[in-house]
Amino acid sequence: MPSEFRGRKQKYVPGEFELYVNKLNGIDLKDPGILDLLKRSEFDAYESTQRDQQQTPVGTTSRVITSDMVIRRLGADLMLDDQRSPNGELDGPRQAPADYLIGVGDEIQVTAWGSVDADLRLTVDRAGRVTIPRVGPVLVAGVRYGDLNDVIRARIAQSFKNFQVSTSLGKLRTIRIYVTGFTAKPGAYTVSSLATIVSGLIRAGGPSAAGSFRQIELRRNGQIVATFDAYDLLLKGDKASDRALQPEDVLHIGPIGPQVAVLGSVNKQSIVELKPGETVDDVLAMAGGFSAVADRSRVSIEQLSDRNDRRVRELQLPSQQKTVAGNGDVIRAFSSVNAALPLGKQFKRVTVEGEVSRPGEYVLPPTSTLQDAIAAAGGLTTQAYVYGTDFSRESVRQSQQENYDRALRDLETEFTKNSSTQRASTADEAAGNAQRAAGTERLVARLRAVRPTGRVVLQLEPDARALPALTVEDGDRLLVPARPSTVGVFGSVFNAGSFLLQNSATVDDVMKLAGGPTRGADARGAFVIRANGTVVSARQQSSGWLGGTSLAGLPALPGDTVFVPEEMNKSTFVQDAKDWTQILANFGLGVAALKTIKN
Repeated sequence: MPSEFRGRKQKYVPGEFELYVNKLNGIDLKDPGILDLLKRSEFDAYESTQRDQQQTPVGTTSRVITSDMVIRRLGADLMLDDQRSPNGELDGPRQAPADYLIGVGDEIQVTAWGSVDADLRLTVDRAGRVTIPRVGPVLVAGVRYGDLNDVIRARIAQSFKNFQVSTSLGKLRTIRIYVTGFTAKPGAYTVSSLATIVSGLIRAGGPSAAGSFRQIELRRNGQIVATFDAYDLLLKGDKASDRALQPEDVLHIGPIGPQVAVLGSVNKQSIVELKPGETVDDVLAMAGGFSAVADRSRVSIEQLSDRNDRRVRELQLPSQQKTVAGNGDVIRAFSSVNAALPLGKQFKRVTVEGEVSRPGEYVLPPTSTLQDAIAAAGGLTTQAYVYGTDFSRESVRQSQQENYDRALRDLETEFTKNSSTQRASTADEAAGNAQRAAGTERLVARLRAVRPTGRVVLQLEPDARALPALTVEDGDRLLVPARPSTVGVFGSVFNAGSFLLQNSATVDDVMKLAGGPTRGADARGAFVIRANGTVVSARQQSSGWLGGTSLAGLPALPGDTVFVPEEMNKSTFVQDAKDWTQILANFGLGVAALKTIKN
């Protein structure tokens, strides 16, 4: 971490209750790995995230933890933001208030015109005076800034008439104050004479983990002259109690009061400090109230007194919102969206496309089926090919993606094992091994680019006129294609492409149109992808173009895709992943994915 970054930001030291609360929230602040992630995120979160993502294998996730995810005491961020000027002052240039008292070391700018012409910069001496040429000394120490112009005018008027004068403050003096009690860095501090309680606290690093944000005393000449509650400023923007400091003032920070953590669906998860009598309602208000998606009817509360017995109980709102909160309580607000409703109560958004009268997105009642979705879209057109309906579901896609990523990892591991066990006795064998390894890497890269579609195979007959009565889920997509007139043939054939389907044609007839399998084809491994998503494979008996398989007499249907792989000893992929049909069926990969892999 750059040294200038370290010097600008103080280290945050959490207390015991903060450590406990963050651990409840899944962040162990004692774990060196977590601490390292937080340290990196403070100065270069973007680059570190990109680096982690690039190094993450397929199917795994890299945990990203930033300092914003750490739950801190309310007010800690303010006290740690010590962006000070080079001379250590927190107060930038600003207008002095009218009640500012002039003191030793202040610089006064005096401009006079008329019968006297002067532009002076005068510093208040140890006697509390400034000396104006041709006028003499003027006692200004203890004078309010709002009265300074009148005092200077009255003194000049003793020597001159018919003049005007304007006074202002230049460079201000510094004063010494003391910060004591439960603070991060107790001791004496030099601050601007315009400093207030807040700037003095920030200068000292604020209360420590054991210090209070709500019991801060301003002591002057041995007397308590003001009590400061930082929550008035933080939560209400009220600076009325933020008094100006004077030389030798003492800011004394008392011990921390009762603490309560607020987690879950609130606008700012926090650890707040309580005063006597404050309730659950007050605590929620300190956390910014409920978030937009919160369940406002209830919260859970884990009380220290019940931690060895009942542990957690639920409060019903608003009837129990005036429950008094206690030291060590953990209040959790629930989300209304994270917990899914029962399927029987959810209305479903379904997209219907293709050969229907009114394609579009529809909101359907909870118990609606695919047939209801078609009816909502105005019914099927005369060109609809129900057998080829593409029905995809998001929950299925996610499951397919997980399984596909796992299979890819296993496949890659198997490839690596095979490569490591291969031995070459000649240069030609070594070159062949290297070529196969390169081909394997290219294949794996292509497989990574393929994504399951989430298609659900509908068990329909080729002449089906209606979809099954399957209940829909939110996000379902239904595409009813027009009846195709072609069949595709790809793989190890002489003339791959799409061909017009003749009446009563078989798969063997279609293969003839493509010129039949090539010399290096594995006809026994051929398979057909039907328009409804099912896969029919060969490997049963002998006849026809397909080298003794049951596909020869199989009727060809509109939208079929026939694929003939290469022989096992000529295809690295087929050597190690022998059953294409299993890949296609298990992971919902369609014809487009097959073409991607083949290419």
